[in-house]
Amino acid sequence: MSDTSLLLKSRRLGGETSRILPQGRLSGPMPWVIAIMTALTVIAMAAGLALSNLAGNAQAEIEGGITVQVVEADNVERNRQAETALAILNNRQDVAEVRRVPDDELALLLEPWLGDVRLGDEAIPAPALIDARLRGAVTTEKVTDIRNALASSAPSARVDAQASWLAPVLEAVSSLQYLAIGLVLLLALTSIAAVWLSARSALGSNRETIEVVHHLGGTDSQIAGIFQRAIIWDAIAGGIAGLLLGLAAIMLLGRQFAALGSGLVAGGGLGLVDWIIIGAVPVIGVVLALLTARFTVLTALRRIL
Repeated sequence: MSDTSLLLKSRRLGGETSRILPQGRLSGPMPWVIAIMTALTVIAMAAGLALSNLAGNAQAEIEGGITVQVVEADNVERNRQAETALAILNNRQDVAEVRRVPDDELALLLEPWLGDVRLGDEAIPAPALIDARLRGAVTTEKVTDIRNALASSAPSARVDAQASWLAPVLEAVSSLQYLAIGLVLLLALTSIAAVWLSARSALGSNRETIEVVHHLGGTDSQIAGIFQRAIIWDAIAGGIAGLLLGLAAIMLLGRQFAALGSGLVAGGGLGLVDWIIIGAVPVIGVVLALLTARFTVLTALRRIL
């Protein structure tokens, strides 16, 4: 297409304005760059949301929870102390619910490491476990009080707040959340930089045509609109492709983690709101590309014209 044709079409103030950019849509690198960035952002966003759900569900599960272990080699004495501790906890006003974990349930938990075994045998001694939930938050004073209450009747009992042994896991999850947030921000900045470079390159390669359009009465806003329309279509195409790639990766990873059969991992599932946020990623990408292109073009035009 000749420069004259471009000039005539660019003067249609009330109708369609032709693109100045020479390449057709999807023929240049911009849509593919945006697709890759969108896919990576979708994966990072999904990971961050899943980790947030995992941490929240785990925190809710252990809120107010304590574990009592009766560590005693003799099975008869172990069972006696466990039943005594169970009775004491049931009679306390600050205990909302309490149950003894059956040996069969413990055996299932240990089966991946020990195989099919029967706990309580002399060859494989195991502590009796009591799971209790207190009314209100678990404080050091409450745990100490319960320890003192069990000390005389169940001397082999060990009382631990569930939050204490899971705290390192939650801290690691929080660190991964911050990493996911950092990746999302970094990918957003990278996408902005890619659009900026693309707009600058297009301006440089079409500078003479832009100057002629400007001399014929075209305003900076009209010229910027030409570039905006070109880049927005590239951003839409790349955003859709990136979203599909990201969703495919999320589904694949979700199946892999679901196969682990871990209750902790299951708590990291994505809800409806999470999927809406993930679906908004390419929309936000298009808006960022639009604003970046307009700012870049208008800034450059003020310098060269």
